[in-house]
Amino acid sequence: MDKTAETTRLGKFFLLTGIILIATNLRAPITSVGPVVPQIQDALRLSNTLAGLITTIPLLAFALLSPVASKLADKWRIETLLWAAIWTIGIGLVVRASSNAVLLFTGAALVGCGIAFGNVLVPPFIKHRFPRKIGLVTGIYSVAMNITASLASGFSIAIGQWTGQGWKGSIGVWVVFSVIAILFWIPQLKGHPEEAHANRSAVRQKAGKSMLRSRLAWCITIFMGLQSLLFYCAVAWLPVVLQEWGMASETSGWVLSFVQFTQLPVVFVGPIIAGRMKDHTPLVWFIGGTLILSLALIIGWRTQFIIPAVILFGLGTGLAFAVVMMWFVLRTRTTHEAARISGMAQSFGYALAAVGPPLFGALYDLAGNWETPFFLLVAASLVLYVMGINVAKPQQIDG
Repeated sequence: MDKTAETTRLGKFFLLTGIILIATNLRAPITSVGPVVPQIQDALRLSNTLAGLITTIPLLAFALLSPVASKLADKWRIETLLWAAIWTIGIGLVVRASSNAVLLFTGAALVGCGIAFGNVLVPPFIKHRFPRKIGLVTGIYSVAMNITASLASGFSIAIGQWTGQGWKGSIGVWVVFSVIAILFWIPQLKGHPEEAHANRSAVRQKAGKSMLRSRLAWCITIFMGLQSLLFYCAVAWLPVVLQEWGMASETSGWVLSFVQFTQLPVVFVGPIIAGRMKDHTPLVWFIGGTLILSLALIIGWRTQFIIPAVILFGLGTGLAFAVVMMWFVLRTRTTHEAARISGMAQSFGYALAAVGPPLFGALYDLAGNWETPFFLLVAASLVLYVMGINVAKPQQIDG
C-alpha cells in the first residue's frame, strides 16, 4: 500500500475521531441538568425563574457568540478555535459544579461559550475537510452528540449517587470528555503550513452581500431556532412536568433520554438521505407530522402514552436538526458561506430558542397547568413546518 495513501487515511481517521470527541461535549453538559434541577433548586434556594437560567444562559451565549465564531474563522485555523472551545467547556463544567449560585451561572455561561464555537464551526469544517462525505460525517457527528446527550439525561440522577456528589457529580462528570477531546485534538494543531493556508483560504473569501438580506437565510435561521426551542424546552421542563404528574425523578430522566435515543438513527441517516435528495419536502412533512402528533398525545393523555409521544418527538426534532445541519452546506456554495449561515442561524436561532424555557415556565405560572405551555410547542412546530417548506426545494443562498 502506498505510504502516502496510508498516512492520509490514518490522518482522516484521527480527524474523524477528533470530531466525534468534540461532539461528545456539545450537548451532554446541557442535557445532564434537567433531571437534577429540583436538587439544584433545593441546594441553592433558586426560584423557578433562576433555575430556568441554567439552561437559558448557554442558549444566550450561543446567540451572542455564534457570529463571533464565524468571523474569527476568517483569521484563525478552525482547528485552533475548536481546541480553545473544548478548553472553555471543560473549565465551565468545573466552575458550574460548585455550591455557589454565581459560580453556577458563570460556569453555565462558559459552557455555552465553548459550545457556541463548536456548533458553528464543525459543519463548515466538515464541508472543507470531508467534501465528498459531508452527509456521512455529519451523521456520525450528530450521532455522537446525541448518544452522549442521551446518556447524560438518562444517567444524571444515578451518576450523582455513584459519585456521592449529588447534583454536582451529575453535571460535573462530563469534564472527563472535555479532557479526552483536548488531548486527542492536539495533533490537529500541528497542521502543515500549506494545509493551514488552504484551510484559511477556503474560509476567507469574498464577503458578498449580507446574509441578513436573504429570505432563504432567514427561513433557515427561524427553522434552526424553532427546532432548538422545541428541544431545549423538553430538556429544561419535561422531567419536571413528568415529576409533577407523578413520575419518579429517575424515571423522568430516562423518559427524556428516549428523545435522544430515538434521535440517534435519524440524525445518522437523515444527513445521508438529505444529501442524496434534491427536494426535502417529504422530510419537512415528516418532521411537522411527528411533532404535532407527539404533542397531541402529551396534551391529551399526559403520561399514558408518554413513551410513543417522546419517540415521535425524538424523530421529529432529530430529523429537523439533521436537515438544518445539511442546509448549512447544501444551500451554500463555499465553506465561507457555510460558516456565515451557520453563524447567523445559530446566533438568531438560539436567541429565539432562549426565549422558550422561561416562556414555557411563565405560561405554567399564568395558566396553573402544564398542558397550556405545550401549546407553545404546537405553535412552534407549525411555524417550523412553514419555514421548512420554504427551504425544502433545491436552491442556494444568494450571499
